Amino acid sequence: MPIEPWRATCIQMESRIAANAETREEAWEIINGNIANAVARIRAACEGPTPPRLVVLPEFGFQGPPRANSASAWIEKACAPMPGPITAPFEALAREFGIYIAGNHFEVDAKWPDRYFNSSFLLDPKGEVILRYRRINTATFTSPHDILDDYVEAYGEDALFPVADTELGRLAIFPCGEVNVPEVSRVFMMKGAEVLLHPNNEPLTPIADCAKQCRAAENMCFLVSTNIAGLAGFSDTLTGGHSMIVDYRGAHMALEESAEEVTISAMIDVEELRRARADRGMGNGLLRSRFQMYRDYYNAAEFYPANGLAAKAVETNEDFAPVHEVALENLAKSGVLRSA
Repeated sequence: MPIEPWRATCIQMESRIAANAETREEAWEIINGNIANAVARIRAACEGPTPPRLVVLPEFGFQGPPRANSASAWIEKACAPMPGPITAPFEALAREFGIYIAGNHFEVDAKWPDRYFNSSFLLDPKGEVILRYRRINTATFTSPHDILDDYVEAYGEDALFPVADTELGRLAIFPCGEVNVPEVSRVFMMKGAEVLLHPNNEPLTPIADCAKQCRAAENMCFLVSTNIAGLAGFSDTLTGGHSMIVDYRGAHMALEESAEEVTISAMIDVEELRRARADRGMGNGLLRSRFQMYRDYYNAAEFYPANGLAAKAVETNEDFAPVHEVALENLAKSGVLRSA
């Protein structure tokens, strides 16, 4: 059955930071306040004149980033399982309005109690978590790649880059700076994704804006990117904003220029995308993509080591140093890194 065009909405909202709270109770007072703000804004969108079928919330929208907290302190203070107390209010809201809700929070998993993950999720209209993507390219917290063998044994290969087949089309989700890693969106496209959901929390830069348009165009996917309002989470001075919805040609369908708390929306026509992907004309870049030509180069490119944190979880950023040294050595051996 053809998919009728449907409305996607970005909920650009401010987020109070839980990292500076001294106790778990104080942190969760902040987290619950952020959740209440998100719930109210989703409800207003659903009860307004242009109700969405899908909404996307920002990265770090509920807890904020961990900042200087050690891993054990952050887990104790602010992290939660998924599904769990952070997703529960949105599960109820998804059921109430019959919508999809995408978001992001720092997650703990009983399989690795001394680690936390930057996890993005998608709830379906039944309130069930149908996508959970744990950020692969991380700077300061555990990635599935850091414990790759154990992770795949626990969850399988499909859990690394999951795609959900829904009544809205095939959906994937990834957060923030991973829009600057072309392979992430590319793999999702190769697994059939048609709409990329992008919870975001970053200062405004031309590079970040361009990357969103490039990822949509080069993969012939729609991209729904919601940034934080107000200050970006890792900064006390730089602002967020520029939430956008981009079509499969890389053109803005909606763009919010400000960093205010607002919603923006656009209609997503998946059937139009499918026709474009099946077209034999010059506009169909996927038709002429020769991916096998690059396979050997990727197979040979072993820079950042897999399973680098399998033996011991990181507690602070300094614990990444041995892994980074191996990555630098590998870059030098490959000829990518040259001495001055």
